[in-house]
Amino acid sequence: MRKWGSMRPLAILAVVMGMIGLGMAAKAQQGGPAISAIVVEGNQRIESETVRSYLTVQEGDPLDPFALNDSLRALFASGLFRDADLTVTGTVVTVTVDENPIINRVVFEGNDRIDTDVLEAEIQSRPRIVYTQTQVADDADRILEVYRRSGRYAAAVDPQIITLDQNRVDLVFEVEEGPLTGVDRISFVGNRAFGDGTLRGEILTEESAWWRILSSSDNYDPDRLTFDRELLRNFYLSEGYADFRVVSAVAELAPEGDGFFVTFTVEEGERYSFGAIDVQSALPDLSPEELRSEITTFEGDWYDAEAVEASIQAMTARLGELGYAFAEVRPRIERDRDNLLIGVTYDIQQGPRVYVQRIDIVGNVRTQDQVIRREMRLVEGDAFNTARLRRSEQEIRDLDFFETVDVSSVPGDAPDQTVIVVEVEEKSTGELSIGAGYSTNDGALADFSLRERNLLGQGQDLRLGLSLATSRQEIDLSFTEPYFLDRRLAAGFDIFRITRDQQDVASYDSEETGFALRAGYNINESLSQNWTYTLRQDSISNVPSDASIFVREQEGDRITSSIGQQLLFDQRDSRVNPTEGYFLRAGTEFAGLGGDVTFFRATAGAGYYYPVAEEVVASLSAEAGMISGIGEDVRIFNRFFIGGRDLRGFRRGGIGPRDLFTDDALGGNTFFTGSAEMSFPLGLPEELGLTGAVFADFGTLTGLDSSGPTVVDSGSIRSSVGIGVLWDSPFGPVRVDVSQPVSKESYDETERFSLSFGTRF
Repeated sequence: MRKWGSMRPLAILAVVMGMIGLGMAAKAQQGGPAISAIVVEGNQRIESETVRSYLTVQEGDPLDPFALNDSLRALFASGLFRDADLTVTGTVVTVTVDENPIINRVVFEGNDRIDTDVLEAEIQSRPRIVYTQTQVADDADRILEVYRRSGRYAAAVDPQIITLDQNRVDLVFEVEEGPLTGVDRISFVGNRAFGDGTLRGEILTEESAWWRILSSSDNYDPDRLTFDRELLRNFYLSEGYADFRVVSAVAELAPEGDGFFVTFTVEEGERYSFGAIDVQSALPDLSPEELRSEITTFEGDWYDAEAVEASIQAMTARLGELGYAFAEVRPRIERDRDNLLIGVTYDIQQGPRVYVQRIDIVGNVRTQDQVIRREMRLVEGDAFNTARLRRSEQEIRDLDFFETVDVSSVPGDAPDQTVIVVEVEEKSTGELSIGAGYSTNDGALADFSLRERNLLGQGQDLRLGLSLATSRQEIDLSFTEPYFLDRRLAAGFDIFRITRDQQDVASYDSEETGFALRAGYNINESLSQNWTYTLRQDSISNVPSDASIFVREQEGDRITSSIGQQLLFDQRDSRVNPTEGYFLRAGTEFAGLGGDVTFFRATAGAGYYYPVAEEVVASLSAEAGMISGIGEDVRIFNRFFIGGRDLRGFRRGGIGPRDLFTDDALGGNTFFTGSAEMSFPLGLPEELGLTGAVFADFGTLTGLDSSGPTVVDSGSIRSSVGIGVLWDSPFGPVRVDVSQPVSKESYDETERFSLSFGTRF
């Protein structure tokens, strides 16, 4: 093994000096000699004529030492030779070359964290090309850059060559990856209004800590640091600091090379309030008063740049609804530095009349154009509207079929036309999900599902699922067409088989086998309705002889044919983790369209969420329901059972009518439940994902069509209070609740502790 080749600079210097001396001697002679021959020596693979083609002199040219020097430079610049000499004997020039070897193979050693394929894509050196020292040095730098992008700034790369026969070499990049280079400390200089802890919470870069082992946000990334500057600016602008600027963001590598010290130097400036807020319209038929309700900025409030932008968006959307497709809202800012006020005047002006010429969709390989086009709120020939354009982009993003979505407009073929370009990058929409978990309601559980959310590129959703738990097993097949009959109507079907072990609750096992047809649509942005037709066979079996007579008489099979609907009015900011807003839900179901069972069921629910303080959310929720048999008693299978998740502090089926002789829960025909909860941070690092909660639950369950002397049904209100901890763990959500019943009946079954966790991978 040998290190880099040498260009023998001393030999080159001697040749050059000799040529200069020869030139001075030749200059003394009138006419000077000419080159009679050029002889090439030392070449193995490269033809002599190829070597001569790189020279700047040819046979017959004057024997000029400066031209010979240029020829020597040209030989080295070709990259074909690691050494070259020019000697002059009389009028014969001898070119002696030492060819650079050919790379036989390129090998990486020590790259455990980054695949070889990734590193090979970054370098220029390849097998069967000429080895050059300069190229290999550049490749080593590129490899180091790859490691730096992955957060390993202590990485080192040592190129080695192994000499082979026939002037070939193996090129080996010995990589010492080193540890991840974290961020040891984040400091702020010049901040007076907000502490370092508050500002750290506004940026993406985080300080290294042991609990961030599954996160990369604590690895130093210069691009992330640049984005952090913008995040700080947006935060201060939203808090009224209109003159704020980030003076510098400096990252210094620790002497050991295993961490960075990041320092942001800021100038906060003064804090401004909103001054006069006005709306002026240049449109002759539009009164400014029609738009004032859309303004979210108010005089006297702290200045907020995000609120100004939100007002512009809301007013633009409202103008589109009023028929002013080409109107533009331009804010005019007037800053009063003496009184620290910023006045905002929203100018409504007539924009250029532009129409949509066409919509071009690029980047979609699997997904059909129509799947994207039907999410557009603009079509060819429409008046161009930026608010609808932004809405279209959000609708396409919400499909969750694409890694990136970029919707933009470019000039069309005429001044009054524009072309909308939708550029997407597809991502995998197939899902193989395997899950495991535990809950006090269902016991140990595991599930498996296979799903394709964009079947054949048509936006259809197909899912096959299998769920196994201690007290519940389910297998189902579902299919959804989101645009049934080319309308905004989601239609689909479900085929299912569900078995439940109810022995601990009411001394029976149940089984449901059947299918459901469903259709859903949005009435407006907040209101939606879903319809479902269900045909199923319900079976109650394995009823022991000592079970309640009111359970034994229910044993057997029944066919249920029902149709139901549900209305949902949703104003929450998120359906997954809401922090603000409310929802209202109402549903009905009628069974008796054939089958053996006839009943009417109605349910209603509501929830309200209010942010009390930063990361502190108060919520109120309630739900109620009733079921009534039509010409017959309601079967135990269709009654309501309350407890567990519905009413913490009580077991599943722990309240309501009960046979005291057998201790079997019988369910009820009428119920209502309510809950008040407040969630809050526990003061621990946010990355741990731990949230605390305090709650109070209340509810009742009552009503049977027939009863007996051993059956109790008080209909009294039960209530409980408790505390909980929610962990958003890397393995799935985990919730632990400890509850204390406050009001209950002596025969109720309570449950002080409940745990649930699960994950999918």
